[in-house]
Amino acid sequence: MLVERMRAHTSTIFAEMSALALRTGAINLGQGFPDTDGPASLLSDAAANIQAGINQYPPGIGVPELRAAVAEHQRRFYDLDVDPDTVLVTTGATEAIASAVLALCEAGDEVVTFQPYYDSYAATIALANAVIRPVPLRPSGLGFAFDPDELRAAFSARTRVVLVNTPHNPTGTVFDREQLTLIGELAAEHDAVVVTDEVYEHMIYDGRPHVPMATLPGMDERTLTISSAGKTFSVTGWKVGWVHGPGELVSAVRAAKQFLTYVSGAPFQPAIAAALGLPDSFYSQLAGDLQRKRDLLSGGLREAGFTVFDTAGTYFVVTDVTPLGFTDGAEFCWSLPERVGVAAVPVSVFCADPELGRSLVRFAFCKRDEVLTEAAARLVALRAAAG
Repeated sequence: MLVERMRAHTSTIFAEMSALALRTGAINLGQGFPDTDGPASLLSDAAANIQAGINQYPPGIGVPELRAAVAEHQRRFYDLDVDPDTVLVTTGATEAIASAVLALCEAGDEVVTFQPYYDSYAATIALANAVIRPVPLRPSGLGFAFDPDELRAAFSARTRVVLVNTPHNPTGTVFDREQLTLIGELAAEHDAVVVTDEVYEHMIYDGRPHVPMATLPGMDERTLTISSAGKTFSVTGWKVGWVHGPGELVSAVRAAKQFLTYVSGAPFQPAIAAALGLPDSFYSQLAGDLQRKRDLLSGGLREAGFTVFDTAGTYFVVTDVTPLGFTDGAEFCWSLPERVGVAAVPVSVFCADPELGRSLVRFAFCKRDEVLTEAAARLVALRAAAG
């Protein structure tokens, strides 16, 4: 029998909605993966590595080329001084997050995070037998924000980890320096480690900056920074991520990580190392293309009658279905593929308190333009049905 603490985490909404989209032939705007491949140089490098026999276990901490490339990437974009020996390569960012929580939390320790949250966060905290302390992100103007008083109230003497995701999935929020400073001050006050999930770091729009928590005064000594190749290079199936931070903290993460997957991605790691060195034009084009896709889908959703919240980063847009005559986003999403042939994800499944996102629905815009245009056209039929 499955242990009590994991019974709420027996499946993911992404698998369920993707299966529904496949069964109904619907356009899948639920699961966040691109429908185009990454840079040609990255793909050819990986193929060459396979042919060259780089197919056995890589070093447990990751290949030296990738660890050095991650350190150089952090210096290049954020002026962070990272020792390659404190970079740990993981099986995607999800494993890095899991390893950090498992390594740092005893039973009953508390993890402060923001809801709605990526669904692996709650499952990982449950695996560690820790306690989740979710802080709501509520609609604020055209986006989402947290209440500083609610954030302060989430901290206690048992707070061990603060799990921060910026740019934020699913809301598309990008925390600014002031918000991150408050989070950091509270973490320092309670002697907590900050674990930052920054996988969408290169997907920020309208000229906004990405501010890594580790760049704030005094935070490098208590921050584990996590990112991955999957989102940046459109290779989500490769599952290669990394974490860096103070040596003692990274060693703790490695102790847990080595008994999860041990190692992975041998031919992919050196290919990603080379891709991290692509010119600035690659990164700016990535953000520019996705900003245009965001605008394309958001415009179609507004035309269809949704309330559409601003997306500052990631490749998701959150909507409210109330103007279309629906009050429950989950019911809406389960019926949507058969209604109009489009799949989306209800935001309530990302919340400890489902009422927080009851009428909200997330759509992914990391798809080809023609797919987004067709999905928007199909969704207009909902407005007609709603009168």
